[in-house]
Amino acid sequence: MFTGIIAGKCQIVAIEDDEEIRSITVDLSGFDEGIQIGASVALEGVCMTVVSLNGTKIRFDVIPETLMRTTLGDLKEDDWVNVERSLKFGDELGGHILSGHVMLTAQIFETLERGEGIDLLIEIPAKVRPYILEKGFIGIDGMSLTVGKITENSFGLHIIPETLRVTTIGLKQVGHHVNLEIDSRTQAVVDTIRQMEVEQ
Repeated sequence: MFTGIIAGKCQIVAIEDDEEIRSITVDLSGFDEGIQIGASVALEGVCMTVVSLNGTKIRFDVIPETLMRTTLGDLKEDDWVNVERSLKFGDELGGHILSGHVMLTAQIFETLERGEGIDLLIEIPAKVRPYILEKGFIGIDGMSLTVGKITENSFGLHIIPETLRVTTIGLKQVGHHVNLEIDSRTQAVVDTIRQMEVEQ
């Protein structure tokens, strides 16, 4: 489990593709304390499992299903990714609970500078439209964010300067895609209500 509070950015140092698996190696310097093979780490909001260690160079394997649903298939060597270590018992929960199970990607429609922060306009894919609620939580590239104004096909996000400093979101441009994870509690409530409406 994760909180959506990004610890920082790490750089991809190697990518290897074979027929079934994409292996991504990142330099986890500063975020590697006590890490072991089998540990869970979120990269761009995607829950990954450590498969090998070489100093601070940590390798993760990505299966086709994950490549299809996320932006990990678009990454290149030297790209930067958001990183968050898994939640430990007793840690402060500053964001909201995220599983790292990205549902799909969404396109950035617009970026607008607001002082030292930015406002983003993000696509609402039809599949997740019922779950995106104004002032609700959403996971974007692993960041716990609050949904702003909603239109028929998009929703707004307000990104503060500290989030820009710590994460990769400031590197994204119009036309780029972000990983999207819907809050699990929101999903449960919405699905329950919709099922009750069907049964009436």
